[in-house]
Amino acid sequence: MRLLWLLALLLTLPGPAQAHKPSDSYLALRADGARITGQWDIALRDLEFAIGLDADGDGAITWGEVRTGQAAIERYALARLKLTRADRECSKRVTDLLADNHSDGAYAVLVFEVECGPGADGNAEVEYSLFFDLDPTHRGLLRWEAAGRTVTAVLGPDSAKFRLATEAASPLGQFLSYGKEGVWHIWIGIDHVLFLVSLLLPAVYVPARRGWAPVERFMPAFWDVFRVVTAFTVAHSITLSLAALAIISLPTRLTETAIAFSVLLAALNNIWPVVHGRRWLVAFGFGLIHGFGFASVLTDLGLPQGALLLALVGFNLGVEAGQLLIVAVLVPLAYAVRRSGFYRRVIFVPGSAVIAAVALGWMIERGFDLKIFS
Repeated sequence: MRLLWLLALLLTLPGPAQAHKPSDSYLALRADGARITGQWDIALRDLEFAIGLDADGDGAITWGEVRTGQAAIERYALARLKLTRADRECSKRVTDLLADNHSDGAYAVLVFEVECGPGADGNAEVEYSLFFDLDPTHRGLLRWEAAGRTVTAVLGPDSAKFRLATEAASPLGQFLSYGKEGVWHIWIGIDHVLFLVSLLLPAVYVPARRGWAPVERFMPAFWDVFRVVTAFTVAHSITLSLAALAIISLPTRLTETAIAFSVLLAALNNIWPVVHGRRWLVAFGFGLIHGFGFASVLTDLGLPQGALLLALVGFNLGVEAGQLLIVAVLVPLAYAVRRSGFYRRVIFVPGSAVIAAVALGWMIERGFDLKIFS
């Protein structure tokens, strides 16, 4: 019962505005012998939260305000990036400050040089701690180029250090790394989770004259869930692969808006059921759109050319593993209390209504570039 109350609470919490674009920075390092150069893209919204850049408080950060805050940006960022080589800490010097736009907004771009001193060559190590004290979900997406090879990694609170090797990275290591990020992404991708939850909530019901009625046995519910999850998995795997390999591309705003629309329709169908027996077709159709959303994250991570297939498969399997864990928790709990008034009056109908309201907010934000959620 405590778990169910927790689930009810989670269903009533509004998600972030960019539900499937969490806080990231993009760190590119390149070694040319003993010389290391870097470029670091950091979201202005994150810097504003950490150090304050909007001097006039009008809600818009101008290039002039970024230039004025350049010294503060450099101090804050470089203090949270440590590089060592040959057991020697390297110094960092910013050579330029630029600006760029990513799919989720404007970024400050620090271009810098790394000096490790005479005789410091070979493998190095980076230690990353940007924003971890403010946002434990923040990730640093690292691209390391050395000796004609490119390696990518994701730096987080539990993986803050990374060995910058000059030799090729292990394909298995990259497979496991991308698998871990796939699990993490589905768990923090609240729009994907709410779409899946909206499809799973009625799995313990069957169509009835007045809407829904509890199933008598578990197996019908199991096979309904199996069809829905399989259809969603197959669909988003198709478009994830096509988009990550740059075969098909859709505008980010269109994709994000369509994902929000899918969450809205799935939630409303629980309140006013229109689609009953073939919800797996809905899962498949909208799963194609969700695949483009997953691909945007995988593209940001960067696919290593030497292990492209392994990275793609690893990320996708990670997404499926994270998804199955959600199913394994939610469906047995829902089945156990499917006959109770608590499930219908607290979880099913009100929960679906809250999901629909949040999804509508996302649609307006993403479609019209407005800000509703903080």
